Amino acid sequence: MARAFYWLLPHPLLTLLLAVVWTLLQNEFSAGMIVFGVILGIIIPWGTSVWWPDTPKGFRLGKMTTYSIMVLWDIVVANVQVAWIVLSVPNSKLKPAWIVVPLELRQPEAITVLAGTITLTPGTVSADLSEHGNSLLVHVLHTDDPDAVRDDIISRYQNRLKEFFK
Repeated sequence: MARAFYWLLPHPLLTLLLAVVWTLLQNEFSAGMIVFGVILGIIIPWGTSVWWPDTPKGFRLGKMTTYSIMVLWDIVVANVQVAWIVLSVPNSKLKPAWIVVPLELRQPEAITVLAGTITLTPGTVSADLSEHGNSLLVHVLHTDDPDAVRDDIISRYQNRLKEFFK
């Protein structure tokens, strides 16, 4: 029975998310729109499941919610910091840096979330992943201490992601 369930719904949370997003985008809350959203929520993950050979195992949604709230807060704070840098630091005094962040994460999904988190936070961009996937190259707009930025990324983001993607 479980095998049939996962054959029909290879990604149940994605099915639910697609159905809800479809209904919200329609600006019309009716039975027909909900049914059509559920149909899309079944067909799209089922049709694309060929390209999803390894689904993440052991993903913890509750902890990821707290991580998302922390990242949203960091984005707000970084926006203020970048605005301050742009308004108060002349270009000649900017101290950009390239930082190599060693990765302890091995799951591609976890590395993608880390790289996305870094890029979403203003003032930093994840630029490259090493060939073997053991380090991430990050560009920082302005820093006096690149090692502190690296340590902050590791402690604030990577260590938390290790807990979520066990």
